Amino acid sequence: MATTTTDSGNANHDIREWRSIVTLIVFVITNVVVLFPFHIPFYVPRWLYNGFLDALSSMRIISPRNQNEDAGSSWVRLRLSLNIVTAPVIADLFLLAIQAIGRDEVKQGTVGADHIHPIDIMVFFITLAYIAISIDASGLIRYLAFRVLQWGGKVGHRLFFYLYLFFFGIGSFVGNDPIILSGTAFLAYMTRVSSNIVHPRAWIYTQFAVANIASAILVSSNPTNLVLAGAFKIRFIDYTANMVVPVVITAIVLFPFLLYIVFASESLIPVEIKMHELPEEARGKKPVNPNIPNARGTAEQQEDEPGEQGKLLSLEEIMNPFLDKSGAGFGAAIMALALISVLSLNAASSSLPGGVVLQVYWVTLPAAFIMLVWDLSFGWLHRRETREIAREGREQVEQAKAEQARIQREEMELAVFPGGNQVVSVAGNDALGVGSDSEIVKSQSTTTDEKKEASLEKDTPPAEAVTKPSKLDQRTLSSMVRHAYRWSQETFPTATAVLSHLPYALIPFAFAMFILVQALVTKGWVEVFANGWDHWVNKTGTVGAIGGMGFLSVILCNFSGTNIGTTILLSRIIQEWLRIHGRNGVPISNRTYYATIYSMALGVNYGAFSTAISASLAGLLWRDILAKKHIHVRRLDFARVNLPIIAIAMSVGCAVLIGEIYIIRDDQPFELGSVLD
Repeated sequence: MATTTTDSGNANHDIREWRSIVTLIVFVITNVVVLFPFHIPFYVPRWLYNGFLDALSSMRIISPRNQNEDAGSSWVRLRLSLNIVTAPVIADLFLLAIQAIGRDEVKQGTVGADHIHPIDIMVFFITLAYIAISIDASGLIRYLAFRVLQWGGKVGHRLFFYLYLFFFGIGSFVGNDPIILSGTAFLAYMTRVSSNIVHPRAWIYTQFAVANIASAILVSSNPTNLVLAGAFKIRFIDYTANMVVPVVITAIVLFPFLLYIVFASESLIPVEIKMHELPEEARGKKPVNPNIPNARGTAEQQEDEPGEQGKLLSLEEIMNPFLDKSGAGFGAAIMALALISVLSLNAASSSLPGGVVLQVYWVTLPAAFIMLVWDLSFGWLHRRETREIAREGREQVEQAKAEQARIQREEMELAVFPGGNQVVSVAGNDALGVGSDSEIVKSQSTTTDEKKEASLEKDTPPAEAVTKPSKLDQRTLSSMVRHAYRWSQETFPTATAVLSHLPYALIPFAFAMFILVQALVTKGWVEVFANGWDHWVNKTGTVGAIGGMGFLSVILCNFSGTNIGTTILLSRIIQEWLRIHGRNGVPISNRTYYATIYSMALGVNYGAFSTAISASLAGLLWRDILAKKHIHVRRLDFARVNLPIIAIAMSVGCAVLIGEIYIIRDDQPFELGSVLD
C-alpha cells in the first residue's frame, strides 16, 4: 500500500487516492500557467452586461455607459486572465471545492507551519521594500549610475566594468528590485543615445544577472532567502557568512566570461562608446522630480519619437538626473539602521529560551512607517512647488493634444473635400469662355459648401447641450478615486510613487503557493519527493548533493511558480528528508546538510536568470520596464542569452561551495533536533 505519514497532518494519506492525484495535477497545471499566462474568452448577454453597468452607474460608482455601443452584437466578449496572480488562487479555490484541502492547509499556508511563517515573511519583505524603493524614488540610484557613467567615460570596457561593480554593490544591500526599477530604465536610455551600440543586449542582460547574483548575499535582499532562513532556523549573519564567498567569486569569474565570450561583439560593447553630446542649455536646466505627474511636460512623449530630438531628451534624462539629497540621505540611514538592527535581533533570538521568538519585522515595520512619514511630510511641505510643476506640465500636454487634434481634423477635411483646389483652376477656364466647365465647378462648389455646412452643423452642439452638463461628466466614485490619486501624485509624489511600485502581486501569489505546497505535504507527495532526494544523496554524497540541488533548484525556478514557489517546495522536501532520517535513526553529516541548504540558496537566486522570464517576479518587472522603453525581450532570446550565463554562474558557485563545505564543515552527524523541534 503506497501510503505516507506526515507530521503536519498527523494522518495517513494514500497518494493513489483521487484527491491526492488531483492535487498533484492541479499543482503542475498551475505552474505551467504561471510560466505561460493566457486569457480565456467568455461571452455574456449584452442585456445582462448593460444592466450590470447601469446598476453601477445608478449608484454613482461609474459613469453612465455610452449608449452608442448597443448597436453591436447581442453578446459581449470578456476575458478571464490566468496569470501569476489568478492561477494559484483559482487552484486553491478548486481544491477547497473538491475538499482536497481544508482549514488546516489554509491556516498552515498563511499563518505558518514548520518554522515557515508566510505572514511574517510578507510583512518583513514589503516593509523593507518600501524603504529600498523610497531610496530609489529619491533619485539616488540613478544619480550614482550617472556618476559611474562619468567615471567610465567613453571607454566601453571600462564603463561596462564600472556599471557591473555598481549594480553588484548596490544589489548586495538593497536587493534586486531597486536595481531593476532604476537601472533598467537608465541602461535603456544610455544605449539609445549611443550611436555605435547596436543592441542593448549585453548591458541589460548583465544588469539582470548581476542584480540577482548580488541578492543572494543578504537574507533581506530576496524573499526566497527569507523562506529558506526561516525554514531551517538559520541566523541571518550565518547565512551571509556562508554565501558571501561563493557569490563574490561567481561575480569575479563571470565578468570576463561576459565581456570576452558571451558579449564579445564590438557592436554590443564597443571599445569606444560614441554618445551624443548634451547641449550646454540642457545641462544648465534644473532637473525635475520624475515622480511628479507630467513633470517634463511633452518631453515624456517626445523622447520615444525617432530622430535627434528623441535622443536628446533621452540623453537629458540620464545626464541631468534629479536627486533629492535629503530624502536619499535619510532613506540610506534608515536602511542601514534597519539592516543592522535586523541582524542583531536575529542573532540575539538564538540565545533566548525556547518558545520565545523575535520577529524581524518588528524592526522593518516601524522603520518603513518612519520612512513613509518622512515622504509624506516632505511632500506636504513642498506641495505648492510640486502642484505648480504638475499644472504646467499638464497644460503643455493638453495644448499638445489639442494641436495634434487640430492637425488631424484639418487632414480629415482635406481628405473629405479633395476637389477644393480644383475650383480655382477651372474657374480660370470659365474666364476664358469655357462655360460648361464653369457650370460643373459651380455645382461642385455648391455641393462642397453644403457638405461643409452640414458637417459644421453636425459637429456644433446646440446651445442647451453646451450649457447643460453631460451625464458622462457627473461625479462618481471612480472619478473621485481618479482625482484623489492625481491629487496624491501632485501633493505627495514620492510616497505615491513608492506605494504604486511595491510588489503587491507577490502577496496573493506567495500565500496561494504556500497553500498549494502545504496541500502536497498533507497528501503525501512531499514525502515521496523527499525519499527520491534521499536516494540521490545516498548514491552521490556531498558533491552530488550540491550538484543535484543546484541543478534541481534552477530547473524548478522555471517550472514551479517562480523562484519563490521553488523555495517553498524544496524547503518542505528537505524538511521531510530530515524527518525521514530522524524516524529511521540514520544521521546526516554536517557536510551533506549544509551542502544541500546552501546549494539551494545559490540555485533559487541564480535561477532567476535562467531560461524563463517568469522564473522570478523581478524578471517580469524587468521585461515590462524594457517594453515601455521599446525594447522587447522574447522568451526564446531570454533563454538563449541566459543559458551560458547561468551555466558558468552555477558551475563556479557550486565549485566554490564544494571547497568551502569541505574546509569549514566536518562529517559529524548534524543535530536534527535544532531544525525539527
